[in-house]
Amino acid sequence: MCGSSDSRFIRLEIINGKNLRVPSERIPAGIYVSIDVDSRRCWKSAIKVLSSDRSVVWGDTVTLSSHASPALSVEIRASYEADRMLGSGEVIRELQISWDELLDRGDEPFDLSFPPVYGIHPSLTLKATVVHACDNEFDMLSDSLADCEMARDTDAGHARFAKYVTSRKVSHLNHAVEHFQLVLDQCPVSHPDRATALTNLAWARLKGYIRDDLQDIYTTTSLFRDALALRPQRHPDHPLSLFNLTVALTWWGAQLYHELLPLCPEGTYLRYIAAGKNGVNYVINRCNELPIDASDEGIHLRRFSLELCHLGDELRPSALDEFAQAAKARFDQHSSIDDIDTSIQLGREAVFLCPEGHSDRGDYLNNLALSLESRFGHQGKPNDLDEAISLYEEALCLSPVGHKYRAFSLNNLGGALLKRFNKCSDIDDIAQAVILRREALMLCPPGNPDRDATLNNLALALKTRYLKLHVSGDLNEVIDLCRESLQLVRHDHPERHRALHNLSSALSFRFTHTLKNEDVEEAITLSQESLAALSSLHPERYFSYIWLQEAYLSRYRILHDPADLSLAIENFRLASGHPTQGFPRRITMAIAWARQAEVYQHESALEAYQICFELFERHVMTRSSIISRREAATAFHGARSLPVDAASCAIRSGILRQAVELVEQGRGQQWSLASRLRIPVEDLKLANPKLAHTYLELSKRISNAAQSSATITDRAAADQAAIEYRRLTRHWEAAVAEIRNIRVYSRFLLPPSYEDLKASARRGPIIILIASQYSCSAIIVPTSGDPHHVPLPSVTLTDLTNLKDRFARAIRQASRMNPAESRTDLIVLSRIIWDEIMLPIVNVLEHVLKLKHRSRIWLCPTAAFTSIPLHAANPFQTKADRSKEPCLEDLYICSYTPTLSALFRSRQLMKKRVPPSFVAIGQGQPGIGKGKALLAVDSELELVHKLVPATANRTTISGDAATRTGALDALQQNTWVHLACHGKQDRTQPYNSHFVMRDEHLTLLDIIERDIPHAEFAFLSACHTAVGDEETPDEVIHLAAGLQFSGFKSVVGTLWEVDDSVAKHIVEAFYNHMFNLKEGGVMDCTKAAWALNCATHAVKTKVPLEQRMVFIHIGV
Repeated sequence: MCGSSDSRFIRLEIINGKNLRVPSERIPAGIYVSIDVDSRRCWKSAIKVLSSDRSVVWGDTVTLSSHASPALSVEIRASYEADRMLGSGEVIRELQISWDELLDRGDEPFDLSFPPVYGIHPSLTLKATVVHACDNEFDMLSDSLADCEMARDTDAGHARFAKYVTSRKVSHLNHAVEHFQLVLDQCPVSHPDRATALTNLAWARLKGYIRDDLQDIYTTTSLFRDALALRPQRHPDHPLSLFNLTVALTWWGAQLYHELLPLCPEGTYLRYIAAGKNGVNYVINRCNELPIDASDEGIHLRRFSLELCHLGDELRPSALDEFAQAAKARFDQHSSIDDIDTSIQLGREAVFLCPEGHSDRGDYLNNLALSLESRFGHQGKPNDLDEAISLYEEALCLSPVGHKYRAFSLNNLGGALLKRFNKCSDIDDIAQAVILRREALMLCPPGNPDRDATLNNLALALKTRYLKLHVSGDLNEVIDLCRESLQLVRHDHPERHRALHNLSSALSFRFTHTLKNEDVEEAITLSQESLAALSSLHPERYFSYIWLQEAYLSRYRILHDPADLSLAIENFRLASGHPTQGFPRRITMAIAWARQAEVYQHESALEAYQICFELFERHVMTRSSIISRREAATAFHGARSLPVDAASCAIRSGILRQAVELVEQGRGQQWSLASRLRIPVEDLKLANPKLAHTYLELSKRISNAAQSSATITDRAAADQAAIEYRRLTRHWEAAVAEIRNIRVYSRFLLPPSYEDLKASARRGPIIILIASQYSCSAIIVPTSGDPHHVPLPSVTLTDLTNLKDRFARAIRQASRMNPAESRTDLIVLSRIIWDEIMLPIVNVLEHVLKLKHRSRIWLCPTAAFTSIPLHAANPFQTKADRSKEPCLEDLYICSYTPTLSALFRSRQLMKKRVPPSFVAIGQGQPGIGKGKALLAVDSELELVHKLVPATANRTTISGDAATRTGALDALQQNTWVHLACHGKQDRTQPYNSHFVMRDEHLTLLDIIERDIPHAEFAFLSACHTAVGDEETPDEVIHLAAGLQFSGFKSVVGTLWEVDDSVAKHIVEAFYNHMFNLKEGGVMDCTKAAWALNCATHAVKTKVPLEQRMVFIHIGV
């Protein structure tokens, strides 16, 4: 066997193993390593006991011939017998490595990583040395072909059982039970392997029972009892057999008491005994003493245990807390929002049941706060973080100086304050966080088992302070703390990656100042090490990606190596796409990706923008109420400009169709999410009436749940409402998916394509005005064909911002002037709009699209353009023949649309016409503190009443009758509405924008919660009814848009304050043109834009310029 003198032999030392988790989740008696020498024989190490940290130390050595096989085949196996083995045990993982690759590692120990088990890579530490003589160790090799049939059946059972545990397929369980039963049938009572055969069969049956795949727990416990009887106290496998029986009896006891208690009437002696300390309470205590188990079986046991605790049971708080911790542990592994919601619900009840003075209250407060903090990280709800901080503060008060858990409470509160500082930038929060974590470190001197984590926690606080406040000396202290922490934490510690993240990020930041290459190289190495330590779906891989991209980008900025930029972009992509991280963090990273791709002109910018919008929609959809959706959308720095920046990027890339799609998808998100529950499905009713009914019913239930959730103030009730909303949403999404499986509905509720959007322009071109920090331009969507790009080279975002501000000042100044005075400033600004913005667009309309004069056009402004009266563009010049140069409204009939989809929806609803009814609502005496009296309102209402055709069902509501409820009812019951009152735009919370009624405000939220599909026209003779939101990416959340959303197809609104004393001239002229007696007074809402155009021309001598500009038309 030793061969010739030139044969190569390798002495292989098996030093230790780490992260050794068994696929079947059984508790092994020991672990060993098996190495195939050739096709017949294998070498086996000693069987060693698995340590609590899932490691094993061997120190075994074998000498192998490299000529016996082309590669080294290594298996890590679990043995379930410490004494005599039956079969080869369960394979944990196996790996092949070439001899050359093995020897390339040198003479030093190295780690050999195996494929992951439950996301964690097992590894062996080996040392390989070339020797020139055979040590005759092959005498100890076993013959792999000499196994008996019983051993082969046992190994087959282990393999099938492991597959069942990982796949949950019952067929694998059935095969495992068959194999183990065959072995037991061959082992009579006196057989030395009978105890092993009994245990293997019992474990398979117990797992099946826990998962409800098998029912007979009695037989299972009997098998464990029989096995224990065959392994008396001094037997090497007695402790493991005893543990196995304990686990089975715990499950059986929980099940039996679960069945027993309902059969025992209250007040009876049997009930007293069964529920007492030697009955149910004994089982609950035993369950509570088990370690936290995040597996499905562990959660199931906690649920069983809790169900045994009646509401007044003294053990109920501890059972709730144990269940809550298990649910949080599973959330930490898989990031299922249902798990963290469950944890919070259970934690709230545990805290409630432990009033002040209860010995365990501090623990339960901390645990509930930890769950709330985790949910904040996943969903970004500020209330969760605020509540967590409040709970941590109370818990800290219960842990005074000298308390054994004070350091724990200090660290927790400090961490939550750090998160709030990152969100709100309150200096007091970061100062307090640093103080708390310094005190915590003082309580963890060298030798304390928590010192490594506490060092890392303080480092994180100081790093946060450095990034925001640039406190001198913080960065170097961070690095020192991280290095000390890293030295203290074991290489296989499950939290080691956090220290690696902190040190990596700190070194990257230092590199930007010192330019020392070793800093950035170490930062990259540390982040790569953290990635290797985490499973592919571990939520915190996200942070490894973040710090890798930071390191690569830092190096690219200095060395300009394109490979570094590519690697940084790839890590942006991985971070924003990491499926087990919450949406807020992924959105933050996607935004950063888009920004950096723009800075360095990387081709991935459009991809980054697209991912931003997809993540935004999925994140916002998780919020039940309209207001909470807006709060979610406004929580991200830099998000407001994403739609226009994305469109600008597509324009610069020459992809105009995608530019239209992106600006529409980004700006229309709030309205589209709300409107998706109101999409008409008449055609679907014909194709699949059952599915259409299911979809409509679920849409109605979600809408009702959303409206009711907005009024809930109790946090526990709000959590429960959110859970119910999410449950309904899942069913609704399943119905939508089923609808999309029908070929003609494959794009049902998906973001509209350009082909869908261009249908909005069939009555006239739509001009989208893009105001981005990167470029300003216009896209014209014609009635047919491809879009046209109109560059605005002399216009920048700064110019538009200045123009907007100048207009606001000019309007305020004009409001204080006499009607006869010249509005010089407004004239100058109107010329600027004409020359620099609208003239290039008009040239394309006239000369390229050949659009006839007096045709209709629709303006769709974005960003700063939304606050500029584009329709008022006017050259204010006289021709040589003394005639005036035409202005925009001389050339075309201008309308606005918030989005293209809004216009398309309005046109679709035009198919549903009903006999017209007209209501005029006025409130000129709003009451104390609600604004000045509007003395012209009553006369305006009388005027409108006279001008509306008598064929319409006309009503007027004013004075005491013009209340919030009265106005809402009138909107619901009439197809045409005229509103004359105060209007207020709330720029901080636009859904609170309102019309002032006699009692309460009629808010935008009130309006959009009404679905009025038969409504047609609304004239809003009130202030600020078409001024957009300054915070959200949507930009079009205002009163006029809200009326359009609720069903009004055509709306006249206002851009600023209306003078009610002159507004009546506009109103009179408008309705005179709207209801032309020569045409029989036909009520056609599509004439509104033309009527407003004619009205503003007709009153030039009566109404000052700013009051003619103020009215705009929106819709069809």
